[in-house]
Amino acid sequence: MPELPEVETVRRGLATVWEGRRFVQVTCRRTGLRQPFPPRFAERLTGRRVEAMGRRAKYLVVELDGGLVLLAHLGMSGRMVIAPRGRNEPPGRHDHVSFLTDDGAEVTFTDPRRFGLMTLCAAHELATHPLLAGLGPEPLDESFTAPVLAAALAGKAGPIKTVLLDQKVVAGLGNIYVCESLFRAGIAPTRPAGSLTSAEIARLVPDIKAVLTESIAAGGTTLRDHMRPDGELGYFQHSFAVYGREGEACPGCDCDRAQGGGISRLVQAGRSTFFCAKRQR
Repeated sequence: MPELPEVETVRRGLATVWEGRRFVQVTCRRTGLRQPFPPRFAERLTGRRVEAMGRRAKYLVVELDGGLVLLAHLGMSGRMVIAPRGRNEPPGRHDHVSFLTDDGAEVTFTDPRRFGLMTLCAAHELATHPLLAGLGPEPLDESFTAPVLAAALAGKAGPIKTVLLDQKVVAGLGNIYVCESLFRAGIAPTRPAGSLTSAEIARLVPDIKAVLTESIAAGGTTLRDHMRPDGELGYFQHSFAVYGREGEACPGCDCDRAQGGGISRLVQAGRSTFFCAKRQR
């Protein structure tokens, strides 16, 4: 599933063709995705001007004139694809929603697994919307600090890896970036979240921010489905320190693979965790 950097990459790509433009035609080829589209979905979007492209956690937040907001989630395999101008091809079997703007740009949401989501809400209801209301702080915001994370972790007995995946603790983090952040901070993924010291949390917060920032600069991670709206792939996967590298040498560490060192893998809450047992304590 796309994590924060992948969704932010999509947001930035869509902003180049949507912000300031008006939807002159919206076409739905299904009645819904993982949930039905709202009544008159295409009709309510047609004619609207995009005021701003935003993101909250793993959701795209498209602010439209008249106080309407389009909320979209890419799901497991969803992609927003900007078509070359002048293209005249029939839609593919997985092309579910298309948006045509007043300057001729067309964006299509394609989703083979149909786990994506699109819905509408009023701008004044955004903060209390059921999809967003319980989310934790944005990790790239200045307001996400070591004291804020320390307060969220206090008293939690669950492993720090699984606690950081809880969207109520930090919004937008997923499996890849939690593994990479914990490696950089030298924190074992199995540690009880409430056991982290102030010094460890003070290391972890900037490492989370750095990993996310570097991934966004690289266009996100493409392991299977992620693609930027312009059709280019992300390449942060080439910078992974531990994720997906079980049995390989641990970067920047002197652990001996012959003696059981190197990158290890374990399963936590049904997700693979990659780490170095020597470096991460």
